[in-house]
Amino acid sequence: MARTRRPKKTPFIIRMAARLGYHPGRVMREVLEWIEVFAVAGALAVIIMSTVIVRMHVPTGSMIPTIDIRDSFYVNRLSYWFIEPTPGDIVVFRHTDEVLIRQVQEGSPAAIAGIEAGERLLYINENPVYTADIGNQALDAIEDGVVLRLLTSEGVWVDLGTKNASINTLDDLGIEIRERRMRYVKRLIAVGGQTVQILDGDLYVDGEKLEGAEFDREYRTDLAHVKYGVEPTTVPEGHYFVLGDNTANSLDSRYWGFVAETDLIGVPLIRVWPLSRFGIIRP
Repeated sequence: MARTRRPKKTPFIIRMAARLGYHPGRVMREVLEWIEVFAVAGALAVIIMSTVIVRMHVPTGSMIPTIDIRDSFYVNRLSYWFIEPTPGDIVVFRHTDEVLIRQVQEGSPAAIAGIEAGERLLYINENPVYTADIGNQALDAIEDGVVLRLLTSEGVWVDLGTKNASINTLDDLGIEIRERRMRYVKRLIAVGGQTVQILDGDLYVDGEKLEGAEFDREYRTDLAHVKYGVEPTTVPEGHYFVLGDNTANSLDSRYWGFVAETDLIGVPLIRVWPLSRFGIIRP
């Protein structure tokens, strides 16, 4: 017995036109069908671009030679839905780029000293402020009786008086902080529970030297404000230790510590610019 063919379903855009009282002819009907095809394809592209992949570029030379300054590439955001990050991976993640002063409480030590909202907080005494937590830790570690000095984006050191037992956080100075976060790209060196150390330019994880082309470079600790990895450093669970391939010019875990698992975005997929470097980005 012959199977009866189902009639072709009328495209959605044609049905909507009919509801509005418009009945297109054959040519216009075909035009409308193509409009629907392109509209659906465009919508799918937007969804994929916003949820599956994201385009980014690197404004610094921190990942030279693997990724050059101003390289533009797409990031696969689904990578770590199916596999676990492993040392040697190139990873994209969110991290604090600037620590900004959102608000200064009226009558507080910061207000009296002339600090204003909107400025960027750079240093507390001799300690650079990479994140709000690091700023609070630096402030808490300063001994009572020491004069507190802050450097902001205005470029002038400001004295806030003598540290005392009631001052342990930026809030105690009357400063409310906002962090400006952005996407970073670095190489994953160690995961939660592992111990990492940089020794004589080489990387050691759990006492074993990391070998392979992805680690065949000099890792430096002889730079100002390097704190983590100089001595054996254990990575907290749920966090990662990351470094730029060009550690002479990279702000990474040596300075501000660890990347939270929840801040991981994905892995670089394909470089699209410059055209001379077009292709898959390999670890």
